[in-house]
Amino acid sequence: MKKSLTSLLSLLLVGSLIGCGAKETPAAKPTETSGQPATSQSSSKTSGKLTLYSPNAAELNNPIIKEFQDRTGIEVQLISGGTGDLLKRVQAEATNPLGDVFWAGGADSLEAYKKYFEPYKTKEYDNISPQYVDKNNVWTPFAALPMIIMYNKELVKAGEEPKGWTDLTDPKWKGKIAYADPAKSGSSYTQLITMLTANGKDQGWGFIKKFVTNLDGKVLSGSGQVYKGVADKEFALGVTLEEAAYRYVEGGAKVGIIYPTEGTSAVPDGAAIIKGAKNMEDAKKFIDFLVGKDVQSLIQKEFKRRSVRKDAEVIQGIAQAKDIKLVDYDFDWASTKKDENIKRFGKIVSGQE
Repeated sequence: MKKSLTSLLSLLLVGSLIGCGAKETPAAKPTETSGQPATSQSSSKTSGKLTLYSPNAAELNNPIIKEFQDRTGIEVQLISGGTGDLLKRVQAEATNPLGDVFWAGGADSLEAYKKYFEPYKTKEYDNISPQYVDKNNVWTPFAALPMIIMYNKELVKAGEEPKGWTDLTDPKWKGKIAYADPAKSGSSYTQLITMLTANGKDQGWGFIKKFVTNLDGKVLSGSGQVYKGVADKEFALGVTLEEAAYRYVEGGAKVGIIYPTEGTSAVPDGAAIIKGAKNMEDAKKFIDFLVGKDVQSLIQKEFKRRSVRKDAEVIQGIAQAKDIKLVDYDFDWASTKKDENIKRFGKIVSGQE
């Protein structure tokens, strides 16, 4: 009996919400084709292979990769790690690419490494909201990701929750804030630029110095440690992704979500084909699959991720986009100045600035 894409979740979701470690995972061999092919997919089987680099957590990767294999017959090898480490791997392998697709990571991080990716205009292009697309088609958006402040309700008294980014510099939170290293985490880099923008971009480094002081030397190695650390009461507050925090809320964890009063960002994460990929046609099929209507519906219903499609349904139980204040996020500045911004953050953390 064929299974729908959503039904696979009961078999494939992992029990804990943790980020991926750096490892290579040959995905399971294709089984019976399940569900109906997405509009951009061919129903015919292929004997291809695909090597996928991904910083996503396993509970997102597993069901989507499994369904892609079942539908296409393409065998996927998954290589997991942090966004920064995997991008450097792509760079190091430029003369002999060992990967085919990079999925996902903040689009600004992918843009910063655009010379290592092959432009591709997905067959679903006309169904994607214009504000999310890359004009050069170097990367394809996957989901819009608002950045938020997550807090533990057992560690933060009612009425004392921070209202915005500025409150994160209050001495009472010193050593109690979870934040990942933007050199390793793409979402953390987007958060860095969001906080800088909310405080005047270039002038915002004064805020970042105060923020780093309040981190008290605790810069985490991966984004998964942030939301898990808050939920486990290791930290009172965390700067993280909306969807990660909402999954804990739905799971019954005593955590809350704050949309900063100064404004936040909703930069998409994305997927890109690695330049010189040995399995180029299968890579294109995977990109089309990610932005097909059924996968995009899945990420909304099961993962509280905001779809990038024009025909996306409204997600119930989360803040509506119109009610979230956004900063004027300078995407080009974020991507072209990435190395410079990360180095400066590192100097502040090490006390060199």
